[in-house]
Amino acid sequence: MAIGLVGRKVGMTRIFTDDGSTQPVTVLDVSDNRITQIKTAETDGYAAVQVAFGKRRASRVRKPLAGHLAKAGVEAGHMLREFRAKAEEIANLKVGGKLGVETLFKVGQKVDVQGITIGKGFAGVIKRHHFGGQNASHGNSISHRVHGSTGQNQSPGHVFKGKRMAGHLGDKQRTILNLEVVRVDAERQLLLVKGSVPGSSGRDVVVRPAIKLQKPAGPKPAAKPAAKG
Repeated sequence: MAIGLVGRKVGMTRIFTDDGSTQPVTVLDVSDNRITQIKTAETDGYAAVQVAFGKRRASRVRKPLAGHLAKAGVEAGHMLREFRAKAEEIANLKVGGKLGVETLFKVGQKVDVQGITIGKGFAGVIKRHHFGGQNASHGNSISHRVHGSTGQNQSPGHVFKGKRMAGHLGDKQRTILNLEVVRVDAERQLLLVKGSVPGSSGRDVVVRPAIKLQKPAGPKPAAKPAAKG
């Protein structure tokens, strides 16, 4: 694993490239990532860095966590996240310092962005699972958008787990892989990534370097000559 940043989804916009084309991007505010703890293999069994993001009133912080933050000398945040890393990656970090976006990410780099998707409430099978619906012809009464049969007969006598049915849609933790960093704003600590990320504007996100890099498409193999005969 590599060190990442905790941030907030500001919203989506577009930027113009050098050739004049537009590119949809999502703006992520990854400012003020405060280091609260550095874990090492000698003391904790593994190497990691713990960061706090956002703000939280002192009256809302429990005493054990307040003592932990006071020891580090950092302000309480509403989100506390840990990133595992190699020992050499955290050698120059200090408790109480901050992680800057310009030191971790660069333009053209691939990143993974994790967030909570937008909640849609209770949804039917057509919206939730993209069912086609039943016939709208004569004789079909009040069952145009229902899912239909959900089981079998007396045997097995129950609905199998995982059956696609109506239910709660959205509000799930999801990760979008291999998004490209389009721009890094070191002054305002903003990160612009190509495409969309999970969640609504204002929700928290976690940005990490990509772990499943896609291999570049190579030349196609030459076609085999047709067999004679």
